[in-house]
Amino acid sequence: MAKTIRSGIHALPVLDRIRAAVGPQGLITDAHDVESYVVDWRGYYRGATPAVVRPAGTEEVAAVVKICAETGTAIVPQGGNTGMCGGATPSPAGDQVVLSLARMNRILEVDALNNTITAQAGCILANVQQAAAAADRLFPLSLGAEGSCQIGGNLATNAGGVNVLRYGNARDLALGLEVVLPDGRVWNGLRGLRKDNTGYDLKHVFIGSEGTLGVITAAVLKLFPRPGAQLTALFAVPDPAAAVTLLARLRGGCGERVSAFELISRLCLDLVLEHIPGTREPLPQTHPWYVLAELADTAGAASLRGDFERTVTGATDEALVRDAVVAESTAQAQSLWRMREAIPEASRAEGPLYRHDISIPVSRIPDFITAADGALERGFPGVRVICFGHLGDGNLHYNMFAPDRLHGDAAARTAAGVNRTVYDIVLRHGGSFSAEHGIGQAKRGELAYYKSAVELETMRALKRTFDPRNIMNPGKVFPGETPE
Repeated sequence: MAKTIRSGIHALPVLDRIRAAVGPQGLITDAHDVESYVVDWRGYYRGATPAVVRPAGTEEVAAVVKICAETGTAIVPQGGNTGMCGGATPSPAGDQVVLSLARMNRILEVDALNNTITAQAGCILANVQQAAAAADRLFPLSLGAEGSCQIGGNLATNAGGVNVLRYGNARDLALGLEVVLPDGRVWNGLRGLRKDNTGYDLKHVFIGSEGTLGVITAAVLKLFPRPGAQLTALFAVPDPAAAVTLLARLRGGCGERVSAFELISRLCLDLVLEHIPGTREPLPQTHPWYVLAELADTAGAASLRGDFERTVTGATDEALVRDAVVAESTAQAQSLWRMREAIPEASRAEGPLYRHDISIPVSRIPDFITAADGALERGFPGVRVICFGHLGDGNLHYNMFAPDRLHGDAAARTAAGVNRTVYDIVLRHGGSFSAEHGIGQAKRGELAYYKSAVELETMRALKRTFDPRNIMNPGKVFPGETPE
């Protein structure tokens, strides 16, 4: 397929030049083979592309980006295509090439003494975890899509997951990056240093930028001692306020060993039991709210279990805990986590869902839930709120079903009234309308509405500086921007 995507400075068509740079195996143009790259995994966004480029290394990425820069051809970097906001889906116009990092999937180095791992951007997250475990280390980034998402995409979206409470976001786990800039030059910042006070910390410009400033091609990531003991428990609690206080008690009694603390409403559990085969009621009686917690320690299990039991006994005496079950085996722990991780799948099976990935100061979460629940019920009678998420770091997935909505309804897809109701309350409680999913295409309007003029102009200034021709993932993050 010899197609000139845009008029360029060379007569040779763009795709012919790209094919020469990456070889026949690095270019996909067949419509059937391209299909999986132009639709986001939820099926919400569909685009088109004349080609998917699959470079085998950084030099090939740089060559492709340079060609695209010279010809004004837009690029959509793509990792595992597991994002929630359409950030890796090309435009329907068909004038953007998809740049897949999937072939760049090698672990470059594991330095156990420095507690670092260096990986190419196309490495599957689960493979990074396994490489760390093989060196008796832990790479703690963990999320539902870890079997298919790629580390470059995790960094480009500043992924969160269940262990942010103890270890931080993807941003906190990166020590160095290698990035191909929008003109094709390569910035090699692959340094495994905890201290490097030599000017601007450029890696943080690219982490969370969603491919709009450059292409992350490799990263040096932090490793941690592998836990020798783990404890997983499900608590029944009366309300979110009790859950927040329980978190404080666990952290006070067990310290930094609390690595995950997930809030689950009863409706979430009902959906899982209805739609996910093999799941079962975890406790003898039903309760309005649950917390799934995980603790880990590099020391022995006896010390961890002792501190945990003393803390939970005190919490039960305070009426913070109504019932609890502690996993006594790896299989039981996996079963409890399966219920939490299956909530999105169960929700999709139920019907069209209004999704809100929000962040609230932990102390204000109970007040937010009360205010938002009330406002939605008044505005959308019969609403069912699906509230769950990473309470330990303040990140809730505050979703809802509205009655009489069908999959094909435009209102069920745009949800402007619902979103504004929720996000206004988020703002009043000092929160953010996007905690870990990013902006992509889905939240460009919210970014323009809720961010200050100073913030927006500063962000646009960065974009213009790094990518003056706007060829890097145009139409994402900022509304209404297209290539020159």
